Amino acid sequence: MGRWGASAFVVIGLIGGTLVPAVPAAAVHGAVPGDFNGDGFRDAVLPAPGANVSGKEAAGAVVVLYGSASGLSATRRKTLTQNTSGIPGTSEAYDRFGAATATADLNRDGYADLVVGSPYEDTSKGTDSGAVTVLWGSGSGLTSGTDLPSPSNSPHYYGRDVAALSTGAGTRTRVAVAGYDGAVHFAGPFTRAGGFGSRTLNMDTGSLESVALGDFDGDAVPDPAVVTSRQSDLTGGLVHTRFSYGEELQGNGLIAATGDVNGDGYGDLVAGDPDEPQVAGVDGALGGRVLVWYGSAHGIAYDTEPAQLTQNTSGVPGTSEKHDAFGGSLAVADLNRDGLADIVVGTPYEGVAGKNRSGEVTVIPGRRTGALGAGSYAFNQYTAGVGGGNELDDFFGTTVSAGDVDKDGRPELFVGASGENNSTGAVWVFPGGSSGPTARGSRVFNAFSVNLTQGNGTGLGGEGLLWVI
Repeated sequence: MGRWGASAFVVIGLIGGTLVPAVPAAAVHGAVPGDFNGDGFRDAVLPAPGANVSGKEAAGAVVVLYGSASGLSATRRKTLTQNTSGIPGTSEAYDRFGAATATADLNRDGYADLVVGSPYEDTSKGTDSGAVTVLWGSGSGLTSGTDLPSPSNSPHYYGRDVAALSTGAGTRTRVAVAGYDGAVHFAGPFTRAGGFGSRTLNMDTGSLESVALGDFDGDAVPDPAVVTSRQSDLTGGLVHTRFSYGEELQGNGLIAATGDVNGDGYGDLVAGDPDEPQVAGVDGALGGRVLVWYGSAHGIAYDTEPAQLTQNTSGVPGTSEKHDAFGGSLAVADLNRDGLADIVVGTPYEGVAGKNRSGEVTVIPGRRTGALGAGSYAFNQYTAGVGGGNELDDFFGTTVSAGDVDKDGRPELFVGASGENNSTGAVWVFPGGSSGPTARGSRVFNAFSVNLTQGNGTGLGGEGLLWVI
C-alpha cells in the first residue's frame, strides 16, 4: 500500500474551492461501543469494509461483539451486511458497507443505534454516489435499518465519514455525513421509520475527508466540524467549524475528533495532520502532528491559535521521524476517569523494533492547565503483553476508539491494524485499568476469529486514512 505525501498529491478537479484527489475515498472514523440490545453492557463495533459477502468482493460487513461482565468474546457476535434481513440495499461488489460508523441513541428509546456509511454504493443518483444507513437498536439488538438519504442531486462518496451525537431530545440529536460534494447535517427528532427533523446540505467547504460533532460553546447542542481533503501546498485539508470559504481555522489536518480535554465544560476540537510539511516551519510538522482548538462560551473562532503536539513534544513518547504519520488516526475519550478527555493518536507508519510501518498508538492525557504531553504513554505490538507479533506493514493504529464494554467504569481502548495478516486486519482490546488502559490482559480479534475467512483485504477494524496517507 503506497503512501501519499502532500507533495505527491495529484489533482483531478476543483469542487467548492477544494482540490479533489485522484485516490479512492477514505472513511476515517469507527464507532465507539454502544448498548444496542439494552442489556446494560456496551457492544463493540468491528467494521470490515473489505469483507466479501455472498461472492461479492469488498461488499462490506460490520461485526458486533456483545459486551458482558467478562468482556468480549468472538462467540458472542452478530455480523451485519446489506444482505441481512431488515437492512436496506443489497450487498454488491465494492460497496464497502461499514467504511465509516458512528454510535448514538438517535430516537432516544434507550437503545444505541449504529450509523453506517457505504461510500461506494451505486444508487439511482450515480456510480459511487454512496449511502448512509441507520441500524436501529432494540431488545434483540440491531435488527432493522433505514436510510439517511442525501439531498444532493449528484452525491459522490456520500458516507465516507459519519458522526453522531445526542445531547438531548429533538434538535439536540444530530448526524453529520461527509461526501465529496460537501457535508449533510441531520437534526432530530429521528424515528425508526426513517424520519428526521431537518436536513441541510452544505457545499461551501467542498470535498470532505472527516466530520465531527461536539458542544464547543456549552449550550448542549452538538456543533459540527469538518475537514476537507488535501489542499495544494498544505499538509492536510482545511478545518472548519463555520462553513464558509475563508473562515477555516488556523492549522489543518485530515481527521477530527472532539471532547473536553481541559475540563472547562466546553468541547474541544482535535485534528490529526499526519502529512509531511512541504516547507519546514511553515506548515505541518516532521512525522505528523495533532492540533487542539479549545472551546469557549463563544465556540471556536476561526482565528483561534491551536496547541500543537508531536512526538517531539515534552512527555510524548518517541521521536518525530519522517513519514511516521503521527495523527493518522484519532479518538478523544476520558480513559483514566479524571473528568478530562484524553487524546488517542494513531501513528500507523511508526517503525518499531526494526519493523517499518508496524505502527504505534499514543495516549496523551487531558490537562486542566499547562501544556499537554506530560504523562503520555504508548502501545505497540512490541509492548509486553500485546499479542499478534510486531511485523512490517501491520499499520497498528490504523483506527482507534474507546468505550466501556464490561461495565466496570473503566473504558477499554480499541486499536485496529488494517495490514495485519495479509490485510485481513485485526482489532486489539486493551482493558481499562485504574489509571487507563493496560497491555496486561489485552486481547486481539482477527478476521478469522469472527468467521471472516477470505485470504486478504478484509480490513477488520476499518481502513481509516490508509488510502490517502
